[in-house]
Amino acid sequence: MSRILIYGANGYTGRLIAEEAVLRGIKPVLAGRNRDALDALAEQLKLTRRVFELTDPAEVARNLEGVELLLNCAGPFSQTAAPLLEASLDLRLHYLDITGEIDVFALCHHKHPRAKRQGIVVAPGVGFDVVPTDCAAAMLKRRLPDANKLVLAFEAGGGASPGTARTSIEGLAKGGRARIGGELVDVPLAWKTRTFERDGSQRSAMTIPWGDVYTAFVSTGIPDIETYMVMSPRTIARMRWLRHMKPLFGFGPVQRFLKERAAASSPGPDAGRREQTNCRVWGEVSNAAGAEARLALTTPNGYALTVQSALGIAQHVLDARPAGGYYTPSQLMGAEYVLGLPGVDLVE
Repeated sequence: MSRILIYGANGYTGRLIAEEAVLRGIKPVLAGRNRDALDALAEQLKLTRRVFELTDPAEVARNLEGVELLLNCAGPFSQTAAPLLEASLDLRLHYLDITGEIDVFALCHHKHPRAKRQGIVVAPGVGFDVVPTDCAAAMLKRRLPDANKLVLAFEAGGGASPGTARTSIEGLAKGGRARIGGELVDVPLAWKTRTFERDGSQRSAMTIPWGDVYTAFVSTGIPDIETYMVMSPRTIARMRWLRHMKPLFGFGPVQRFLKERAAASSPGPDAGRREQTNCRVWGEVSNAAGAEARLALTTPNGYALTVQSALGIAQHVLDARPAGGYYTPSQLMGAEYVLGLPGVDLVE
């Protein structure tokens, strides 16, 4: 039997991970809800597949039998993480996913005592969300141990996948989030704006509810955390206007309509686009005395990095057998893990 099951293997990122796994000699079980798509992918990669919904806990448990690690690639993770995590805890198999959703990180973190008792690893966010930013936060904490403020930002090229697009629409109803005084605080969309320098030019950016608002606090203990994404000034202005529409975004039919539209218009970058685009990550910390430390990372396209980091972390969990419990990427792999991934460079 395979040691790894990929749920959502027929999705954009799940397929990329499955294809790379086969190239590495790994033979995961492919799983998800779309029978036709899974059949085609399983035939292409010469792998087994399991088709199951997540509504019946008994059915989920039956389909997870015989594997050691579940890698959840099916977003939005607000819909898939809870049933798959609960089944993983019941069956004592490791749970990993590629989420960037704050509430999913909180859900997983709250399961730490149980995961620790059962000796299984719970490690959400093993992709671009949030490996490079979490590692950057941990490296900066080493440089300035008494830091009390952390700013993280990224610029992603290449376009979004259908799953990422759906998750973004879901997030509109929740608004923004920041970490203030150690507490998660709701803030407006595009709460703050500022610029970050890249290659001699300034990039405009706005605050977004990135997963590090949760995970970087766990990794570093820094009480004030803001996360930014580079956007055009026009997009930032549009996001601020959308604050007035927040109640409407929480209405079910509106959510479904917008998610369908967003997914249809965001197929995800093709192989050529992934090769031609990259990402930049910035990190800054400061302390009460005004001392500061900064770093920046250049990474491959976010989906390309996700493939490498997710498989690397999954293999580490299976081979090194770390103690059970909840982990952020830097806690599990070390602060400099991201620097060992292909195409990642540290910019001082």
